[in-house]
Amino acid sequence: MPYTTLLVHVDNSRHCAQRIRLAVRLAVTDGAHLIGSAMSGISRYAYGGGVNALQFAPAQMQALRTQASEALHDFERIAREEGLDSYETRFVDDDAQGALLLQARYCDLLILGQTDAQDTPSRVIAGTAEYLMLHCGRPVLMVPHAPAATLSDTAQHPLLAWNGSAEALRAITDALPLLQGARQVTLAVVNSHAQPAAHGEQPGADLALYLARHGVNVEVLQHDTPPGQDVGAALLAMAAQRQCDLVVMGCYGHMRLREALLGGVTRTVLQEMTLPVLVSH
Repeated sequence: MPYTTLLVHVDNSRHCAQRIRLAVRLAVTDGAHLIGSAMSGISRYAYGGGVNALQFAPAQMQALRTQASEALHDFERIAREEGLDSYETRFVDDDAQGALLLQARYCDLLILGQTDAQDTPSRVIAGTAEYLMLHCGRPVLMVPHAPAATLSDTAQHPLLAWNGSAEALRAITDALPLLQGARQVTLAVVNSHAQPAAHGEQPGADLALYLARHGVNVEVLQHDTPPGQDVGAALLAMAAQRQCDLVVMGCYGHMRLREALLGGVTRTVLQEMTLPVLVSH
């Protein structure tokens, strides 16, 4: 089944246009409906209901809404340029974390941008992407900010990170609409010796057969990382070596005192990625 409803976060960051363009092209390819959602950046818990926790000057609120409106105008312009027929804009008086968490529940794919420490500080709360990955219940496509990143219309050669876990399986099945349209798919079986019971006699063989029955052209690649090598860095190196244009992986993490904590592999990939990464939890 193709994706039918996509949701992209729209803001005034300097990399937003390439995030929107990728989302639009995915929607065009799948014939999907695309929602561009922008927020004021002020949590709904900070005001309203007659008793304000914080007071905001009308001019300040208007400035935030104007910025969001301008970002949505850019979204509409790109959608028209790319020939997308079915799309809508949404403005929400809330922070990105709360607004996107609610909206993502009713979409097939949430599209976010990689955090750029060099960008002008935005109104996105630190850890928003991590929180959404762990709690929205939908796959999240992270779009890199690297200027050299090649953003294909569709994924032509995805790399699937497979370790036998439920998270990795969820990510791969969530990515099926992209995998079925790919020219080639590499199933990277990483460190299968570490958990042999999770793989069976031939690591990767059963999953490759499952994918092939879904029309995916898949090749199995066994990979063992040397002691001390970061698995996330190894995945990105494999993707670069094989000229892949998408990484698909499970998202590992938990919450501690309301802070999103990602596993080391997930954190490394999301920090160092130069190609889109689809993650599921």
